[in-house]
Order: sequence, then C-alpha cells, then structure tokens
Amino acid sequence: MMRTVTSLPNTIEETEHLWIPMSDGTRLAARLWKPVSAIEDPVPAVLEMIPYRKRDLTAVRDSIHHPYVAGHGYACLRVDLRGSGDSEGVLTDEYLQQELDDVEEVLEWLTEQPWCNGHTGIMGISWGGFNGLQVAARRPKGLGAVVTVCSTDDRYYDDVHYMGGCLLTDNLSWASTMFAYNSSPPDPDLVGERWREMWQDRIEHSGLWLETWLQHQRKDEYWRHGSINEDYSDIEVPVFAVSGWADGYSNAVFRLLRGLDVPTRGLIGPWSHKYPHLGQPGPAIGFLQEMVDWWDHWLKDDKDNGAMDGPELSIWMQDSVAPSTTYEDRPGRWVGEPSWPSSRIVEERYPLGRHRIFASEALRDEFPKSPELTVQSPLSLGQYGGKWCSYNAPPDMPYDQREEDGGAMVFDSDPLEERLELLGAPTVELSLSADRPVAMVAVRLSDVAPDDAATRVSYGVLNLNHFDGADNPQPLEPGQKQTVTVQLNGLAQSFPAGHRLRLSISTSYW
Repeated sequence: MMRTVTSLPNTIEETEHLWIPMSDGTRLAARLWKPVSAIEDPVPAVLEMIPYRKRDLTAVRDSIHHPYVAGHGYACLRVDLRGSGDSEGVLTDEYLQQELDDVEEVLEWLTEQPWCNGHTGIMGISWGGFNGLQVAARRPKGLGAVVTVCSTDDRYYDDVHYMGGCLLTDNLSWASTMFAYNSSPPDPDLVGERWREMWQDRIEHSGLWLETWLQHQRKDEYWRHGSINEDYSDIEVPVFAVSGWADGYSNAVFRLLRGLDVPTRGLIGPWSHKYPHLGQPGPAIGFLQEMVDWWDHWLKDDKDNGAMDGPELSIWMQDSVAPSTTYEDRPGRWVGEPSWPSSRIVEERYPLGRHRIFASEALRDEFPKSPELTVQSPLSLGQYGGKWCSYNAPPDMPYDQREEDGGAMVFDSDPLEERLELLGAPTVELSLSADRPVAMVAVRLSDVAPDDAATRVSYGVLNLNHFDGADNPQPLEPGQKQTVTVQLNGLAQSFPAGHRLRLSISTSYW
C-alpha cells in the first residue's frame, strides 16, 4: 500500500510494507517514507531498526517522526529486526552479531536504491539507540552520523540489567516484556500463509532471555560485546546523544561527550524513556526540528545551518519540587556548556560527621570526632525509589524519601543560606566494613524542604564484592575496613535557600 502526504516541504509517499532480502535468504519487513521527487533527485536515507513491531506497537510513533523527517528531504526506513514483528527468522537476544550484520546489510541496501544518494544515518531510541552506536563502531561505508536517544555505551555498568554490579528489578520486567513481544505472531495480511509457521518458530526457539542475563552476573565478554566504551575511537562519525532525567540512561550522555573524539551534541531534558518531542514529564521540545538540522548538517553538508553553533551540552536545570510519583511538568530552565567536561567544573568536598554534612573540613574539625556508625537496612528499603527507568511516565518516580530514611544512615547539611545549583555527577567516598561476605551499599542524595519533605535528586549503588574488579567478584572479609567510592547519577538540580542536602546510606535498595 502506498500513501502520499503533501503538507511538508517535500511531498512524500509511504510504502507501508516492503521486504528487504538478507544475504542468507531471510527477509526483513520494512516501512518506508520518501519524497516523491527522490527518483529524479536522490536523497540521504535515515534508518531506524528495532524489534518493536512496526505494524502495531510503534505504528503511531513511527507515523509522527518518520514522515516529518522524510518531508524535509530524506528517505526514512523503519525495519523490524530479524525474528520480530513481521520479519522472518528468530530473535534470541539483544545486539547479537547477526543483528549488527543485518543493520549493515540494510544500510548497504539503502545506498543501492535509486532514490538514495549513498549517504545514510541511523536514529533510534533505546534498542535503536544502542545498535546505532554499535554499528557506527563498525564503520560501515556511507554512514554519516547517528542520533542515539536513551541508550548506553556500557552494557554492564549502565543498562537495564545491572547497576554498580547489583541486579536491577528492571532486568526481570524487561525480560518479561521481550518474552511477550517474542511470543506475538506476525501479521497474516503482510506475511501470508506462513504466519503460523513463523509464529511457532519464534515460540519454540526465541528462548528465555532472563536465564541468559542471570548467568552473566559479572562483567565478561558477553557484556563487553556491544559496549562501545571499550574503545571509543572505533566511532568516527558525529553523534547526537539524548536522554532525560526520568530515564535510566542519562549518564551515558556525559560519558559519550567525554569519550568520543568526533563532533558531538548532548541533550538531557526532564523526560522519561521517550523521544523529546513526546517528552514526559514536560516540557517537550521540537526535537524533530533538531534532528532535521542535525541530518542537514551532516548528511546534506549544510555546514552553515547552525546545527553545531550552540553549546555541546544542553541540559534542563531542574528546580526544586515536592516529592511525587508523577509529574506533568518539571519546572526549570535550559542551560548550556560549550564542551563537556566543562572547564568551569569546581570540585568541592563536603565531609561527613555524626549525621551531618559539613560545608568544609575546618567546620568539621570544630566538632568532636564522630564515633563509628552502623546500619542494617530492612530489605524492603527502596520500594519508594521508583523505577530505574520510567518507560512511559506512569506513577513510578521516587516518592518522599522520609519513607525510606528510617532504614538508612542519614546525614543532613545545615539549611542553605543561598540558592545552590549543581551540574555534574557527585561521588561519595566511604570508609566501611561489612559483617557478611556478600554486601552492597546504596547512597541517595535528596533535596529536603523546610517542611522536611525529601525529594531524591540522585543515587548510586555498589556491589562491595567488586573491590577487585567487576569481572572478578570476591567475598568480603567480615569486619575488614575498606574505602569505596560510590558514583551517583549525574544531575542538574537547584536547591533553594532554606533547603537542606541529605545523604542517605543503606545496606539494601529494592
């Protein structure tokens, strides 16, 4: 089926379904939007290749951004990964070698089409953001730039499976989600009489992904595959990295800007796991316009369009809010840094005393030395922490942290005398010992209002058994002291005068 859309700079036509043959004979199902004029005047192509069923699950979302980009002079191709949606084959895990080979083949197929001028880009959110970076690291011919949204450069330390070496509950929910998608049939209207055979093949052979993920609880080759932070120099094309504070992947934006030696842009808004033009919590932005400018700059060589004139990192500085499990909007303002790491970073140390955060070492020295503090947190602590990654912005943000602090060791600052703004990633250095051979520590940073309501603004967790490396977990010696550094998530947060900073330390975090 083909439809024509005319309310854009270029009149476009949509091909609802087409087959793309792979070298092994497998056919991948795709949906295509391109300018009608592309046959006479070939255009660059933009690819999004994900397992989320183009015929139903992402159909509405796809129909928003792909026609818009196509209407500005691009061929936009949305492909179901092998074994997903209406594509043939079986999908057995994330980011397999076969998947990356397929993406490269599709890119090559695009460059051979008469309506494509040989220049291509990859866009994607989450899975599509991952494989965009991973394929860029393979340097396929014709790939000119990448837009990666809500993704990561590190599949072990900073993904849906593990955080700081600790198992995430999202690992289980995500496995359940993919189990449901993989168990769904292709559409008989598109694939024909083979639909039942294809469905049965998926059910029998796609496997239980959770079993695989739980078999790899340390950093090993399984997680190094697809982690582009293993060698950032593999990527030689420009990268536009995007995330949101309610998303689980905001830290990757900072690392990509720091690690990549290519032209980059970074964007972090208040959003959850969504494209910014659909951003929740708001405010959403005109991200489609930002993408078109990006593609024009790098795929059409429009170097004077201003796409790279602004700050390298644009970020939503969030104002203080009362704790809530959901927000329609997050108040704040946009700030920018010309480069990241910023030359304006000032590192300050705030020593801890007996349940206090001191403004300086000198101030701490005025008080008697704190005796050793102990805590054994209830295993239920963390139920008010919200989800690691808010997929659709339902009520899953962290609630009032006072509900958790009764089971934690708490340190408060004095009320702030003036407004404080923080942009960066806090670290917490602790000298501690555990009374068990297996242990973890969780650290939360909260904004405490004058009425004592506590809103979590950052946190971090650490598997203490990784003192000899995440690839070599070792049992602890009970009672033996060690010094550890807990990396908290990056933040851009303002604290009003009269508010306090609170650090909460616990031995568990559900």
